[in-house]
Amino acid sequence: MSQFDSLISKLESGSLAEAVISHVIAYDELTVLVKRDSVVSVLKTLRDDPDLRFVSFVDLTALDRPSHEERFEVVWHLLSPTNNNRIRIKVTTDETTPVPSSIEVFPCANWFEREAYDMYGVLFAGHPDLRRILTDYGFEGHPLRKDFPTTGFVEVRYDDEEKRVVYEPVKLAQEFRNFDFLSPWEGTDYVLPGDEKAKAS
Repeated sequence: MSQFDSLISKLESGSLAEAVISHVIAYDELTVLVKRDSVVSVLKTLRDDPDLRFVSFVDLTALDRPSHEERFEVVWHLLSPTNNNRIRIKVTTDETTPVPSSIEVFPCANWFEREAYDMYGVLFAGHPDLRRILTDYGFEGHPLRKDFPTTGFVEVRYDDEEKRVVYEPVKLAQEFRNFDFLSPWEGTDYVLPGDEKAKAS
């Protein structure tokens, strides 16, 4: 009997049965895909059920799959110290459909949700202060989306004349260069000082 059997049977019965879409075991962890609108009740049950006790919030992150109809997966990682179990809860969403905020269940999810919003543009309904946390004021786009350009849209620099930080369109100062990756000590047409001693010995 697997360590996850009792947990899976608990998820597939009772109040959680309607919320669970699918589950899979990978890397010794259980991953459960749940309905977006039910995620808060699922997290509450996982935390409060005396048999489960997933009381430790480890992480919340997102994943971008542009080819999918709902391109984002929002992922919660929880730990049950009592049972020494980990679980991963996932929901899917798109650019415009908000995911219910999990702050009422795990208050420490606050900054994690802000980070997912900043980096991916995932919206969280009911979040008390959903604004950027890692990028600069006025930043455009979401840097961890797969369609975000690697050079970004604008660059910033301090202008000595204007005495302030200015935003400008990205300019690549030089063409991309080709490198042959040879050691500077190899392949030269001349003898470098000291090489004659090495060849003589």
